[in-house]
Amino acid sequence: MADMDAFRDEIARWAAGGASGPAAGLAADLGLRTAVLLEGPSDLAAVEALAAREDRDLTGEGVAVVSMGGAMSVGRFAGLLGPPGLGLRLTGLCDAREEPFYDRGWQRAGAVRDFHVCVDDLEDEMIRALGPERVEEVIRSEDELRPWQTFLAQPAQHGRPREQQLRRFLSTRKGRKIRYGSLLVRALDGGRPPAPLADLLAGL
Repeated sequence: MADMDAFRDEIARWAAGGASGPAAGLAADLGLRTAVLLEGPSDLAAVEALAAREDRDLTGEGVAVVSMGGAMSVGRFAGLLGPPGLGLRLTGLCDAREEPFYDRGWQRAGAVRDFHVCVDDLEDEMIRALGPERVEEVIRSEDELRPWQTFLAQPAQHGRPREQQLRRFLSTRKGRKIRYGSLLVRALDGGRPPAPLADLLAGL
């Protein structure tokens, strides 16, 4: 049976200069019709967590959610997955500062502009949706109260808004952003996700 992780691996190899055949074969086996282009794995974790919360089987629906390893790769991935390559419909999610890269990527691929933009980034959107107090509850539930307090004691954090401190904290340890990508979605407890994330999933 075709596997989405295998497809993502083959897309990464193709983007790095490998052969197109394995990815094309897996796309056909999976019945893919849409590719969601995301900047990194924390965004991927959030999208998959929201899909799970809503009982959506994205793979079964023919949707491939792909982490590109940075917005500057969007032109390459849009070309491989969109009209010039596998012919999939393209959509995605990006930070506001990366929007020009996405615009150019879509234009080069000859795809209809269809992606959603976070005000700063998805972590910022999630922190504002949940509120700082709820995010701190998640940090405590993950046994990270001490690292969080140590972080707050740093001179560079003094006087900064709590939302900015939380956003920075999520980036201070390898793998933390990925882990909290799904944890913060689950912490919504049935509440509405940030608009860019909700609109992305609703459009699939």
